[in-house]
Amino acid sequence: MNEAALAAAGAVGALKLAELWHARRNAAALLAAGGVELGRGHYPLIVALHAAWLLAIATLVPKSAEVSWPLLGLFAGLQLLRLWILASLGRYWTTRVITVPGAPLVRKGPYRFLKHPNYLVVAAEIAVLPLAFGAWEISIVFSMLNAAILSWRLKIENDALAQRASYSQVMGS
Repeated sequence: MNEAALAAAGAVGALKLAELWHARRNAAALLAAGGVELGRGHYPLIVALHAAWLLAIATLVPKSAEVSWPLLGLFAGLQLLRLWILASLGRYWTTRVITVPGAPLVRKGPYRFLKHPNYLVVAAEIAVLPLAFGAWEISIVFSMLNAAILSWRLKIENDALAQRASYSQVMGS
């Protein structure tokens, strides 16, 4: 095992657990406010993908692998983008697809420029962190798996957002 890769995977795992805790609190509040969860079937696959990705980094990176500090710096920059995303979505940020009928669509922060900036960050994270340790195989395999699951999730989320956008147009928001 590569100690630096193990440390990075552990740190990212701790960060992901903190995000899950935050997301769970937001999800509970949204559901209590009349929110509806959509696409539950894909969610365990997302969790499994991220856990397997971190496990692969922690266990499969060769002990002799060099660390690319510029790529680790890029990964850190992606975390700053994630914080901007979380701050922009506020109480609406969850790891699940939960829609609250009548709630406004978020159009601030990175959402002024992109419809799904968080998924762009996730895709970049999945590719970049293994590459920081020269593990291009892990990067490719998990990027492909993420793209497959993400295509499913994007359909669910885009359908939910389209319904909310239609509601906003009807209500004159």
